[in-house]
Amino acid sequence: MDITTSQAKAKQLRHHLTDPEQILWYHLRANRFYGHHFRRQYPIGNYIVDFCCVNKKLIIELDGDSHGDQVSYDLKRTSFLQLQGYVVLRYWNNEVMNNLDGILENLKTTIDKT
Repeated sequence: MDITTSQAKAKQLRHHLTDPEQILWYHLRANRFYGHHFRRQYPIGNYIVDFCCVNKKLIIELDGDSHGDQVSYDLKRTSFLQLQGYVVLRYWNNEVMNNLDGILENLKTTIDKT
């Protein structure tokens, strides 16, 4: 995927966030999360990550039901992102819906360590 295609796809994805993505984005946007700047649907290489704090090299991925069928793809993707120096956190959509406070606490702990 070239950069123009990647940017266009990311823009399209930003306009069609899932409910869990919208909920988490509310807490991350506009430097709300302890002053850290996050981007949503951010292109890195051939991939578009759900959320990224570039200055902390931290990526947050939200996985829905379809991710159970693409384990090898997700592993390859995560390996690539880690080789770029990123820490990748993965949460299931139902975790966002049922344990948002736990996710935000885990995210804060991880950011404090980076």
